[in-house]
Amino acid sequence: MGASTKYRIVHTLQNRMLNPPIRAALAAGFAPPGYVLLETIGRKSGQPRRTPVGNGLEGNTFWIVAEHGRRAGYVRNIETNPRVRIKLRHGWVAGTGHVLAGDDPLERQRRLGHRHPLRAMNAFVVRTLGTDLLTIRIDLD
Repeated sequence: MGASTKYRIVHTLQNRMLNPPIRAALAAGFAPPGYVLLETIGRKSGQPRRTPVGNGLEGNTFWIVAEHGRRAGYVRNIETNPRVRIKLRHGWVAGTGHVLAGDDPLERQRRLGHRHPLRAMNAFVVRTLGTDLLTIRIDLD
């Protein structure tokens, strides 16, 4: 299966079946283990856009490995407006996102998953479903 076909299939499944219930649970305060809600500002609409992502919190830094690189809407939103919010268990935290094209996303996943089984599981899913892995670093305020 080509990367373009894989992207279309995975993108459709995520947007129509997987993300909506996870997004709803996170918005209602029922955080599925290993997930948080990322809020960006839509690059065209200017409206808040919320996307479930794996929990990559380490101190005052939040890490995301985007499955589809710059094809992901939230990545393009961050490139246009780097100010974001992340809904953690204790509430919303603001920060500034940075796309790290020079970072090794597989190594980043190994570091994040070390001693964190849910992160390791998320990393496996991202590697399996992903078409163009890309690291995002969010410096929290």
